Order: sequence, then structure tokens, then C-alpha cells
Amino acid sequence: MLTSLYLDNFAIVTHAELTLSPGMTAITGETGAGKSIMIDALNLVLGGRSSSEVIRHGESESEIIASFDLTSASPARDWLSDNELESDGDCLLRRIIRREGSSRGYINGRPVTMQQLRELGDVLVDIHGQHEHQSLLRSEAQRIILDSHAGHGDDLTALAELYDALQERKQHLQRLLAYNDDGVSRLDLLRYQVGEFDELGLSLDDIVALESEHRRLANASDLIDGMNSALNSLGGDDQNTVENLLSSSLSTIQQLESHDPSLADLSQLVAGAGIQIEEAISGLRLYLDRIEANPGRLAEVDRQIAVLHDLARKHRITVHELPGHHEQLQAELAEMESGEERIAELEQDIERLTKKNQAAAERLSASRQSAAKTLSEDVTARMQELGMQGGRFSIMFERLEDLKRHGLDRIEFMVAANPGQTLMPVRRVASGGELSRIALALQVSTTENTGIATLVFDEIDVGIGGGVAEIVGRQLHSLGSGRQVLCITHLAQVAAYAGQQLRISKSGDPVEARIEPLAADRRVEEIARMMGGIEITEQTRAHAREMLEQVAS
Repeated sequence: MLTSLYLDNFAIVTHAELTLSPGMTAITGETGAGKSIMIDALNLVLGGRSSSEVIRHGESESEIIASFDLTSASPARDWLSDNELESDGDCLLRRIIRREGSSRGYINGRPVTMQQLRELGDVLVDIHGQHEHQSLLRSEAQRIILDSHAGHGDDLTALAELYDALQERKQHLQRLLAYNDDGVSRLDLLRYQVGEFDELGLSLDDIVALESEHRRLANASDLIDGMNSALNSLGGDDQNTVENLLSSSLSTIQQLESHDPSLADLSQLVAGAGIQIEEAISGLRLYLDRIEANPGRLAEVDRQIAVLHDLARKHRITVHELPGHHEQLQAELAEMESGEERIAELEQDIERLTKKNQAAAERLSASRQSAAKTLSEDVTARMQELGMQGGRFSIMFERLEDLKRHGLDRIEFMVAANPGQTLMPVRRVASGGELSRIALALQVSTTENTGIATLVFDEIDVGIGGGVAEIVGRQLHSLGSGRQVLCITHLAQVAAYAGQQLRISKSGDPVEARIEPLAADRRVEEIARMMGGIEITEQTRAHAREMLEQVAS
């Protein structure tokens, strides 16, 4: 559920911070006041396409922050977990749009791509109306709506697993057949390449150790000179070596201990330092005893490293990738040497899995056909209530030639908005208001099965009024009993059913929009304005108050 929305320098809004409630929220205001600002902002923070035009005039950037309560949003929680973006508290989405054209997105404070914002947005909010975030227009989304309504979750998972297993076997078989087409030459090549790697017999640890030895041998002279210099500084014959100076300092402090016993601690520290210096000198001498310039060994290591680099270039990989590539070639060789036997096994597996996939897809298709009939009847009935008398809703099935991960069906929602009209795909419905009402009918019909917690309806009241408007309001209110519903409306009959009402107004020069939640008395005034226009009478106020009281009861 959307719990808050923060806008900064967005469109004609300077600053706005809104707290949103569960249930139904109506967004109202005069024509041209900017009622769609909230939805535009929400669309952008969910990964919609942006431009610098959304930035308030005279400002360098715009910022939108949306906070979501994920208590009942398991798909969103799963997505966050899969993408390692989960948070202990609310889910926070942030979008910054800059004047020069750049745009940044964040989820729970971590930078993300616009694609990630869109993916999360798809399971958080569904926007219906004249905006880009319209899942109802996509064939894939229509199939998902039908499957959700029918409760096909487990069936779809099982089919997807069968489909993936079948594709894996097919790809494996294609590789083996390709090997056979290459014939003996491919097999000989693999044997030669594996033999090259076997001859080297080097692991990644061996390669790292060889490179380390090469660096040591190549820089032996510098190492010897440097260690000798360090040894002379610490413990050479010079009186000013660290060892001698430390010994002298220790003697002085120990002599002074008789005057001040507190110096004992310092004496111990200096004595300890002396012991460490002695150990360091001993270690340096041992190192110098071991290290020597060895041109012969250096030449041998140079030769081995050259062989490694030549082999890496031949296979177009890095030196450190050689052991892993060796394992891949060994696996391919083993697979090819047992090719004929494995091909027969794979062909049997493919035949078995194809039958299982087909049977599962056919069962799913039959269930979809049955669910589509009941859903079509229910949505058609609701369309009559929503001011689309004589309208019809149907679901068309097209059988796919090839089995897909979701089955054999292409789903198309069909609608005839008026009596006598031919059924057409819902994506070709011209009226945003009709599309929005069809979406409402679908959402009410499938409300128990969809996982999206926040629904937004833009201009749901276009072309309706009177009793139909009241029915729309009632259905939105009903839909809001199980989730959050945001609705832009021009009709008092719809707004009256909202549990929360936001009013958008604009004024000033330069113009500025204000978004404010309405308390009970202000809400009466707004409902009265929506009913009576500019001139609000006491009679209109009384009617507005009566309307709100009737809904509340």
C-alpha cells in the first residue's frame, strides 16, 4: 500500500508531502487544476519515461519519493529479496530528474535502473486510465489476470518447470548433433586441446604462485639491495643504527627508574621494541640468505609464463581463466566421446517431456476456457451497472503453434462498449473512461485473487453521471475494502464514497498547485462545489452533507 508521496519542484508543485490511507481516496479539484499531477508523479517514481519538462520552472531538478507498506505485498517482498534490495521498514522508492536530462532511481536508498523500478512498480501499483502504466492493454497481462482469477499459480509453476526441462534437453541434443556434424575433426581438435592443458597440469593456485615467483626473480637485485639497506639501518656497524640507539635509550631510562619508579612501564615498552628489532634483523638476515639472483630459473619461469600467455591468446581468455576452460573442454570431450549413447537417451527424454508438457498445457487451456466464460459473464454484468448498457465483454483464445512456457494460449480481451457494436480488442477502445470502467469491472471481479495492493483509476467518471456514478462510487468503495484505491473524479457521487479526499488547486504568479487532505467541514464544501459549481448555496451544502452522511451510514 502507498503510505506517503513526496513531491519537490514537480510540474507546478513546489513542495508537497501527502500521507495516504487504506481504502478509497478521491482526488478532486477544478478542471485544469492539475489533478493528474499525483498520478504523473507516481508513474515516474515507478520507472516511467521522464523529461525535463516535469521540473518546475526555474529549478534545476525534481524529486519524487514514494513510501509503500509491504505488509500484504508478498510479490513485492519476493522481488526485493531476489534483487537484494529488501529493507526492515517500508519500501522507499525515489526518483530524481535533472534539467540536463539525467535521471536517477533508488530503491531503499540504493541506486537502481529504470527497468528495476518498473519491475517493482508492476507488483506494487496498477494504474488504469490514460497513462502508460496500463497493464490491461498488454496481452501477457490479460493472460495473467485470467490465470490469477482462475487460481492457476501451481499449474503454471509445474508447466514452467516441465517446459524448462524440455528446453534444456533440446539444447543439449542440438549441441551433440552439432558435434556429430563436425565429425572426427572436432573430436580430434578437442583431444589435442585437452592434451595441451593436461601437459601443463597447472591449477589456478599454481599459476598465481608461478607469477609471484617470476616477480621475485625478476626483481632479485632490487630486493637484495633494499634488504641490505634496511638491515644496515636497523643493526649495522654504524653507531646510529636503530638497534644501538634503542639500546642507549633503554639504558638511560633504566638508570632514571631509581628516581621515578613510574618509568618502569616505559622501560618495558622500549625493551619490547628492542626485542622486536632483534627479531626483524634476524628475519632480514634469513631472507638475504635465501634470496639470490638466479638467471637460469628466471629464464625457465619466463618460458613457462610465455607458454601460458600463448595458450590464453589462442583460446581468447585470460591466463587465470585457463584452468576453468580446461575443465569445460574436458566435459565437452567426454560428452562427445559418449555422443551416440547420450543422443538416444536425450531423444527418449524429449519425447517423454513433450507428452507431459502437452498434457499439462491442454489441462491448463481447458481450465482457462472455463474460467474465461464465468469471468466474461461477470464483467459483462458489471458493465451494465457502470453505464455501458448493452456492452459486452469476452475473452478470445488463439492457439499458439508452438508450446510456450505459459502454455498454448494467446489471450485477448474483447469488448463492445455499446449495443450492436462488434467485439474488438480492448486495446483498441478509444475512450479512456470506457477503458477505465472495464478495468474497474475486471478488478472487482478478480479482487480476491490479484496481489497488487494499490489501484489507481484516472478519469473513471468520463461520460457517466447520476445513478451510474453512484454505482461506480459504490464499487470503488467495495474494491477499497480489500486494498487501496486512488481515484481522480469530477463527480460528487463518486467522491462521496471515499474514506479520504484530496483536493488539488492552483493559484499565484507563477502558478503553484496545492494538494491538501480535506477535513470533514472542508470536504462538505468540496462536495458542494462539485455538485453546484461556482455558486455554493446553503441548499447545496445541505445536499452534500446529506450525501456524505448516507454513504457513512
